[in-house]
Amino acid sequence: MNSEVSKNPRGKNSLAAVKGGDRTRTILIQVAVVVVLLALIAAIAISIAIKHSNNVKRDAANRPAVTAPASPDGLTGSITDKGAIRIGKPGAKATVRVVADLQCPVCKQFEAANGQVLSDEVNNGNIAVEYNVISFLDQNSGGTRYSSRGANAAYCVADADPSKFQAWLSAMYQQQPEEGAGGLPDSKIIQIATATGITDPSVAKCITDDKFDAYVQKSTQDVFSTGINGTPTVFVNGTKVQTQDALFTPGGMKSSIEAALK
Repeated sequence: MNSEVSKNPRGKNSLAAVKGGDRTRTILIQVAVVVVLLALIAAIAISIAIKHSNNVKRDAANRPAVTAPASPDGLTGSITDKGAIRIGKPGAKATVRVVADLQCPVCKQFEAANGQVLSDEVNNGNIAVEYNVISFLDQNSGGTRYSSRGANAAYCVADADPSKFQAWLSAMYQQQPEEGAGGLPDSKIIQIATATGITDPSVAKCITDDKFDAYVQKSTQDVFSTGINGTPTVFVNGTKVQTQDALFTPGGMKSSIEAALK
């Protein structure tokens, strides 16, 4: 009797059915795992896309407008696609671009040598100057983030009154703290702005709130991504100024500008 049962085809079929069921369950589990993983990947992708969209909106919301009306003599300001503060009059025949950091002592030397030349040429209507004020020297300001705060303040000032920007920039360099000694406090930056004729209370709030900090960091990275690796870096009509005499001799930029105006 037992030997007959052991040879029963139905017993074999039952065993095969059990094994087949196990395989089916395994496949279903594997499919379910894949579905869950795909759903998780999709959720992560959506989350990243939303975060990126929010960051773009945030940067756009915090982008300096520089929409102050032109000064009585026609001087205006704007923000370039490179994040530079453009100061000039309509019809300017040449463009000087200055990439600088307010904590940079060599930038201070450039401003001392050529700041007045740039200001005079702007006021004469000959050139527009595009100031890329970036922040990469925070580590040299005694933990005060002066490089970033100074760049933020530059946008605050330009946003309020472009006609006062060059005077404010010159005053900031004149009072530049030594590297590592700690940067100027916000109160001092605001005082310098007030002394150059910028009295709107919203400017002080912009400075203390670090309103444009996200934009400063983004524009700094954008500048370095183009291959610029130090400050000051100066261009006239897109051509980099290479000579030390032009950069650091008093009035040295005058000849480069005159050549560009011909």
